[in-house]
Amino acid sequence: MTQAQLSSVGRAPPGRSAGALGWLRSQLFSSPLNALLTVLVVWVLLMALPALVDYFFIKPDFAATTAAGCREAGGYCWALVREKHRLILFGLYPYDEQWRPLLASVILLGIIVCSAMRRFWRPALGLAWVVALVAVGVLMWGGVFGLSYVEDARWGGLPLTLILATFGIGIAFPFGVLLALGRRSNMPAVRAVCIIYIELIRGVPLISLLFMSSVMLPLFLPEGFSIDKLLRAQIALILFTAAYIAEVVRGGLQAIPRGQVEGADSLGLSYWQQMRLVVLPQALRISIPTLVSTFISLFKDTSLVVIIGIFDLMQAARAAVLDSAWQGFSIDSYIFIAVIYFVFCFSMSRYSLALERRLNQGQQR
Repeated sequence: MTQAQLSSVGRAPPGRSAGALGWLRSQLFSSPLNALLTVLVVWVLLMALPALVDYFFIKPDFAATTAAGCREAGGYCWALVREKHRLILFGLYPYDEQWRPLLASVILLGIIVCSAMRRFWRPALGLAWVVALVAVGVLMWGGVFGLSYVEDARWGGLPLTLILATFGIGIAFPFGVLLALGRRSNMPAVRAVCIIYIELIRGVPLISLLFMSSVMLPLFLPEGFSIDKLLRAQIALILFTAAYIAEVVRGGLQAIPRGQVEGADSLGLSYWQQMRLVVLPQALRISIPTLVSTFISLFKDTSLVVIIGIFDLMQAARAAVLDSAWQGFSIDSYIFIAVIYFVFCFSMSRYSLALERRLNQGQQR
């Protein structure tokens, strides 16, 4: 018997293990439980998809321009989106100047997308971030280059959500990493301060921090000195997120074998060189899924600033249906911003999966 004949002994018939039938067996019906779940999912899709298609694309009158037309059609009110999309996306920003928050959002998204691509991971990227943030500030505030001044109390909608999330993630991440290193420090005072901070912040909800920053903090400031409400909300988001990032990174640090540190010691590396070159890269790679979950959570938590009167995307959606002519279409308005949140959160999730696969290529066999 030849080697090929010997190797073929015991193999499953090709028709049962390869092709479409093999994929269905391995991916959807590999066990009785998986088969049951597959049947349930297919049943839910068959029940939900026709109703969704009917509600969004068959029932609506796409030519309707008024709320009465939407009520008569009975489906999703696309007329609301056409009529109120500028209010939802840009809030109370002056109508004639809304090209400025639009351009600021494009700049912000552009620099974020470039930062996600490895080909742009060069020192010049830091300079590009500085230029982009200055441009965003100039466009949003104005007051220079012939642009009229717009106070941040009138900012709102998607640009404000992007700004809160970008600064929140950008500042909370390095702060959280330092807290994680401090919690594992050999210096008792540093370790105690970091532990108290992390446990204190994680022990209270974000709403209470926002409330404290909005109502209580001004009471402790010197007379005549005040901090902008938007800045106070941003600080509360940063402090809250940094505590959670610290715990995520600490988990990654604990997963690094002791031999890695001992190897770095044998090379004569200092503490910060060990962390920067050996320990932190491995710890952050391990922590990518949980870190991205924290970032997604922060992006959604920006909607909580509505409780202190900041006109974010959620508040703008509510304001769009306060008009008496459009009352009763709040669900349609919330569906519109839900799609926006989904696009951003799903994009972050897919990017984290791609980044994780790329960084794990060296570990795969």
